Amino acid sequence: MLSNYDIIVVGAGHAGCEAAAAAANLGSKTLLVTMNMQTIAQMSCNPAMGGIAKGQIVKEIDALGGYSGIVTDKSMIQFRMLNRSKGPAMWSPRAQSDRMLFASTWREMLEQTPNLDFYQDMVKELIIENGKVAGVVTGMGHKIASKAVVLTNGTFLNGVIHIGEKNFGGGRVAEKAATGITEQLVAFGFESERLKTGTPPRIDGRSLDYSKMEEQKGDDQIIGFSYLKKPTLKPENQRSCWITYTSSEVHNVLKEGFESSPMFQGRIQGTGPRYCPSIEDKINRFAERDRHQLFVEPEGWNTVEIYVNGFSTSLSEDVQFQALRKVPGFENCKMFRPGYAIEYDFFPPTQLSFTLETKKIENLFFAGQINGTTGYEEAACQGLMAGINSHQKVNNLDPLILKRSEAYIGVLIDDLINKGTDEPYRMFTSRAEFRTLLRQDNADMRLTEISFNLGLASQERMENVKKKIDQVEQIKNILNKINIDPIEINDYLTSVHSSPLLLKQKAAQILLRPNVDLKSMMKSISALFDLLHKFDDDSLEQAEIQLKYDTYIVKEKELVEKMSQLENLIIPDNFNYEKLVSLSNEARQKFLKIKPRTLGQASRISGVNPSDVQILMLYMGR
Repeated sequence: MLSNYDIIVVGAGHAGCEAAAAAANLGSKTLLVTMNMQTIAQMSCNPAMGGIAKGQIVKEIDALGGYSGIVTDKSMIQFRMLNRSKGPAMWSPRAQSDRMLFASTWREMLEQTPNLDFYQDMVKELIIENGKVAGVVTGMGHKIASKAVVLTNGTFLNGVIHIGEKNFGGGRVAEKAATGITEQLVAFGFESERLKTGTPPRIDGRSLDYSKMEEQKGDDQIIGFSYLKKPTLKPENQRSCWITYTSSEVHNVLKEGFESSPMFQGRIQGTGPRYCPSIEDKINRFAERDRHQLFVEPEGWNTVEIYVNGFSTSLSEDVQFQALRKVPGFENCKMFRPGYAIEYDFFPPTQLSFTLETKKIENLFFAGQINGTTGYEEAACQGLMAGINSHQKVNNLDPLILKRSEAYIGVLIDDLINKGTDEPYRMFTSRAEFRTLLRQDNADMRLTEISFNLGLASQERMENVKKKIDQVEQIKNILNKINIDPIEINDYLTSVHSSPLLLKQKAAQILLRPNVDLKSMMKSISALFDLLHKFDDDSLEQAEIQLKYDTYIVKEKELVEKMSQLENLIIPDNFNYEKLVSLSNEARQKFLKIKPRTLGQASRISGVNPSDVQILMLYMGR
C-alpha cells in the first residue's frame, strides 16, 4: 500500500512540519506520519510565535527557506517588536497568531510541497538493520521502508496528563500517547528520561471584564518574520492583548489545592521548564511576591477563546476556577477547559551528533521536544536542520552544521550536544556570546546564501539578499560622503536633546549620536531625503545599525576569529583519551561519551576545565 521513501518524518508538530518541508523541498521523497491529520502544526500551548531570542530563530528559519515565518505572517493578529528600548541585538519580533489559521496555513503549504506524502497512523516501532534505521512499523501493522527517519514525537512518547488527582495517558488533551518507541530505543542502549510541561486554562472571552485590565496594543509598524513578503495585516486592524495580575487572595485559593497537587505530592517526576513555571510553582518559589502578571491573549479572529498566559497549572479544575474568579476582570469568567501538566519521555541530546543524527543508530534523527527543548521555535529550527541533514546524509552530501557565531540555531544545537539538559531548554539572547552579530535584522544576510547553495532557499530569496547588501553599501557611502550644515540639522538635534553642530559634519558621524535616528534625519534634511528615499526600509535600517554599532561588530568579529582557531583543530574519531592520564576523570568520561569533533567543541562541554583542553591541545600538538 505504501511505497518506499527516502525520509520518513514521525510527528507533525512544528519540528515535524519543518523537517518534512525541508527534506521534500531538497528533493527527497518524504512521508509525514501523524496520529491525527486534523492537528498538523497545532499550537498546543500559547497562540504566539517569536519573543526574546525565539523571534531571531523564526527569522533564521525563514532565511534558510523554512515555512514558520511565512505561516506566522499570514496568520498573525498582532505584532510587536520586543526590547525596542535596547540595542538592535536585543530586538525580538513576536506575533500573536490565529490558532486555527496558523494550522490550516501550515497544512496548505505542506500539501502544496512537491515530494511530500502524508499518512495518519501511530509509529510504534523502528525497523533497524545492521545498525541503520530502515523504516517504521505503524500501529496498524504497516511496514514502511525508508533510508532515514526523523523522530519529532513532541510530548507524545509515553505522555501522561495530570489535572489535580486525575491522571491519564495522552500526548495532548483528548489525544492518545505514543508507545513503543522509547522501550525499543532503550533496548538499543539509549538513555531516556522524563520532563514535564504545562498549559493554562482556556476561558470564554465574553465572560471577562476588560475595563479592569491594561490594554496591550500591537506596534504601529508591522515588520513581520519573512524576508519574502511583508504581512498584509494593517496596524489598525490588530487584536489587542490585555494584562492583569494575580493577588494574595488568588494565591491563597491556589494554596488550598496544593495538597492534591500532582507536582507537590510527587506524582510528577519530570522536571518542568524553569523559565515558564506553573502558577503553583511561582507561588511556592517566589513566596515573597504578592502578585504575578497574567497576559490575556485572544486565540484568533473569529473565536472568543482566551489563553491565560502565566497561569499554567496542574491543580484540580475547581481550584483553578475558584482562583481565576479572584483575578481582576475574571470575576464572572467561564472556563472552556482546565489547564493541565503533561509528563513525557525525552532522550538526552548528548546522544546526538551536530547533524541531529543519533550516534547509536545511523540515519536516525531526533528533533524537537524529544531532545529536551521547549517552545515552538526551538522545535521548528531543529526540525529544519534534521530535515536538511537527513536529505544530505542519504544523498552522500556534506552536512549543514551552523556555528555559534552564525546563528542562534547553531547556539541551540551546540548547547544541546555539548551540555545536554536536565530541564526543558529554552533559548535566550544571553546564551549567545556573539549576539551582536546574530540580530533579527540580518538573518537573511547571514544564512540565505548558505541555504541557497544547498538548494533549499529560493532564487527569489537570494536575489533579495543581494539587493539588500548592495543597497546597504550605497546608503553607507552616501552617509559617509554627504556633509550636513548646522542650519539644516540643529533644530532636530535640539528636539532630541543633542548638542547643536558648530561646523559641517558628515551624516554618518551625526548618526552615531544617542537619540539620533536615520528616518528622523531624513525628515529634517531634504537633501538627505532626496538621496535615500528610494531605498527599502530594511536596507536603511541595516545601514544605520552597521554604522552605529560598527565598533562593537568589529570587536565581536575579531573574537569569532580567535575562537575559530580552536574550531579548526580537528580531533580524530579514533582518538584514544585513555592515554591522557593527566585528564580529569570527568573530562575523560565526557570526551568518551560526546566524542567532540574539535577542540572548540571540547572546550564547551559541561564539566570540562581549561586545563583539560590544554592537555588535549598539547597531546594533539605532539
